[in-house]
Amino acid sequence: MDDGQPVLVLISSDPRVSGRAFEAMRIGVGIVAGENEVTFVLAGPAVHLLDADTDDLVDGDDVAKFRDSLKRLGIPFHVEASSIPAEKDWNADGNPIVTIDRERLATLFRAARRFFVF
Repeated sequence: MDDGQPVLVLISSDPRVSGRAFEAMRIGVGIVAGENEVTFVLAGPAVHLLDADTDDLVDGDDVAKFRDSLKRLGIPFHVEASSIPAEKDWNADGNPIVTIDRERLATLFRAARRFFVF
């Protein structure tokens, strides 16, 4: 039952050292499949989910598949601006992103009907 408010999935776990970041993405995609609006937020080291080279990520092959699915669906990642890496090949696949600050993150939380934090 979608009442117009999205489900917020906040990912802050480092995908280079933990599978939690990918699991959060996987759960979020499952919620999307249930025809719910989902807002994905990447904060801190979770921005590495968009690294061009997924070999250094836990579950890297799966990360690439799931982020490609989100890209095809046109679902953006809301990315904490202060966490965006300087590497030129970051987000080389061109996933849609929306840069946010802490104030905007708080607004996203208030607008969500439920949220998952990883």
